[in-house]
Amino acid sequence: MVHVLSSRVLLTPRDPEVSRDFYGRTLGLSVYREFGTGPERGTVYFLGGGFLEVSGRSDAPPTETLRLWMQVDDCAAAHEEVAARGAHVLRPPVQEPWGLIEMWIADPDGHRIVLTEVPARHPLRYRP
Repeated sequence: MVHVLSSRVLLTPRDPEVSRDFYGRTLGLSVYREFGTGPERGTVYFLGGGFLEVSGRSDAPPTETLRLWMQVDDCAAAHEEVAARGAHVLRPPVQEPWGLIEMWIADPDGHRIVLTEVPARHPLRYRP
């Protein structure tokens, strides 16, 4: 068995400065650490129970199979906040048939991000 001590998602964006602005300012993620110098330096953000590293530069298009899932306290408030900061909102908050409230945004490279709220009475939170 592999004993995982920590984890992170690695993103290599087309424009590192634009991506750092998106994840740091638009989404408001806190910085865990930074390394290297220059425009392609690495920035690692706290991402709940893991980390998101934005580093390097890539000319490859984003993969459609990568999606980031981020749980938030209040999806409607998150929608207002990120929309006001210029995020590309793909879909505003909607309560899904499975009970979660989800909204979709895209990062500057087009990676899809779902912001999810788990309502108080949802089985993920509450077992009757």
